Amino acid sequence: MAKQILAEKIQMMELFDENGIVTPVTVVRVRQNIVTEIKTSDRDGYEALQIGFGSKKEKNITKPLKGHLKKSGAFPKVIKEFKMPAGDLKIGDKIEAAVFNAGDEVEVRGRVKGRGFQGVVKRHGFKGGPRTHGQKHSEREPGSIGSVWPQRVLKGKRMAGRMGGNMITVKNLKIVKIDPEVGLLYIKGALPGSRGTVIEIKSK
Repeated sequence: MAKQILAEKIQMMELFDENGIVTPVTVVRVRQNIVTEIKTSDRDGYEALQIGFGSKKEKNITKPLKGHLKKSGAFPKVIKEFKMPAGDLKIGDKIEAAVFNAGDEVEVRGRVKGRGFQGVVKRHGFKGGPRTHGQKHSEREPGSIGSVWPQRVLKGKRMAGRMGGNMITVKNLKIVKIDPEVGLLYIKGALPGSRGTVIEIKSK
């Protein structure tokens, strides 16, 4: 059964093995993953597990959400639903970092940093135009955006625009180290988002 969990991105660092080989890792913290609801195929038409992450003050929870979370007894900051069978889990159970092991291959989904309105060089990797042959200030320009027909810009044309702030999935990552006492996972490579971003971790 696939293992899925929510975690908070902490920082990047380096780990050295006994041979002195360095491995760049991202440290994430798993805390208070509580099962808030279990969806079943008989009642809901599909099997899923709803997990709450973090904690929030009760006064900041709306009344409808309080009713929804009443059985679990938790007031999480983030609630996510994973399409997976519940197995032996019940509402109110906690999922710890120990469900993963060092060496597990995982994929991580998170929201990348927002970069605002960017030009084509940064957004799409264009090389820009030359400064020679009568051109001036054209180093970062996109160049021609179309021919005579059809007298409009086609959909999907790579142009300047808003960059970042979208959800992406990074696959083929590996858990290098696990510290279950404090709920830390050390995942090889870079993960999307800034420090404090809540990410989804899923085993293969």
